[in-house]
Amino acid sequence: MKSTATSGTRFNLSGLARGAGRPHVAPKEESMRGGLKLFRIFGIEISIDWSWILIFLLVTWNLGAGVFPQLHPDWSPELDWGLGIVAALLFFASVLAHELAHSLVAKSKGLPVKNIVLFLFGGVSNIEREPASPGIEFVMAIVGPLTSIALGVLFVVAGQFQANIFSGSVDAFKTLGPGSTLLLWLGPINILVGAFNLIPGFPLDGGRVLRSIIWAVNHDLQKATRLASWVGQVIAWLFIVAGISMAFGASVPIFGTGLVGGLWLAFIGWFLNNAAVSSYQQVLLHNVLDGVPVSRLMRRDAPTVPPNESVSDLVHDWLINTDERAFPVVDDGRLVGLICLEDVRRVPKDEWDRTPVRGVMTPRDKLLVVGPDEDAAEAMSKLSTRDVRQIPVVQDDHLVGLLRRRDILRYLQLYSRPALN
Repeated sequence: MKSTATSGTRFNLSGLARGAGRPHVAPKEESMRGGLKLFRIFGIEISIDWSWILIFLLVTWNLGAGVFPQLHPDWSPELDWGLGIVAALLFFASVLAHELAHSLVAKSKGLPVKNIVLFLFGGVSNIEREPASPGIEFVMAIVGPLTSIALGVLFVVAGQFQANIFSGSVDAFKTLGPGSTLLLWLGPINILVGAFNLIPGFPLDGGRVLRSIIWAVNHDLQKATRLASWVGQVIAWLFIVAGISMAFGASVPIFGTGLVGGLWLAFIGWFLNNAAVSSYQQVLLHNVLDGVPVSRLMRRDAPTVPPNESVSDLVHDWLINTDERAFPVVDDGRLVGLICLEDVRRVPKDEWDRTPVRGVMTPRDKLLVVGPDEDAAEAMSKLSTRDVRQIPVVQDDHLVGLLRRRDILRYLQLYSRPALN
């Protein structure tokens, strides 16, 4: 189980080339693809990825069918499973507190936070820009593990105080009631989460602490990221090797042995390795685009459609005859919306002739737009964050161009170093 903050949006050349996102995604569709939105707190959207359901069920099953019946054989199955569900929910609430600590520090330093997502490995804070200084990154990274450790200590002290015991033996646990058992399970697991995240394996929090220290010494974010990424990949491969060894019966210090635990550790290592490589690519790509204006990459002669055009004419005159799949809707030079293939598919074919484009387009006030003088690196972050294929470029409400994934990809292929590919 891990919990980490991501600075910036994760993207790479292969992701841009895939163009995985639809030309336009309505909010409801985006929610269905990205998971379930729960609520907002401190202005930050909290969501769960669908993979979270799997880990929630595994934690609940492990506690309800294994840990609690072993510690308290006299408890009823209803109590075992009920406390297992409560413990799993409180554990993920603790993970959320860890991520909120990252996000609140980031917001206090002027860094925008898109959301917090709970997923298979714990949680992730989607912080949309890299920190401006190593000091900010250090504080932002260290506060998460410290929050988990502080919560863990608080739970342990509260549990021991309630039970009036100060022994960690199994026999002592068997005398506890449900409340004390719950607290004394939550305490060590939070301390473990905090300690695990301090491992200097980028992009874990400990890896970001390491990067901030290297960055402070050499004053070069790219080199600091490269070194931290290498350390992260080494640690990730150690996890993979250790996990495979455990699966084949070897006993690894701290982690023990066993097929399930070994495969899980190897899977975590694989995930961390990919994340370390992706994080380094992110910094490289940002450096290539840093200082490049959107106007240099945008398409100035993007085809547009009038708002009163019928959907039928749009299909036959634009969609079929071009390789574009999304078109700005322009009225007297002013951008009023965007219509794409997905919008057309929602209209029954027998209604195409009498349905105007303005009736099915996404209106201007719901569109993500950029200005021609905006930094291309920031524009790429917006493309990746919203998972769209193009962004209208607008100046004084007038459409001046269209920035597409393919345009950014072509620029990166021409100007980036071979290491990016």
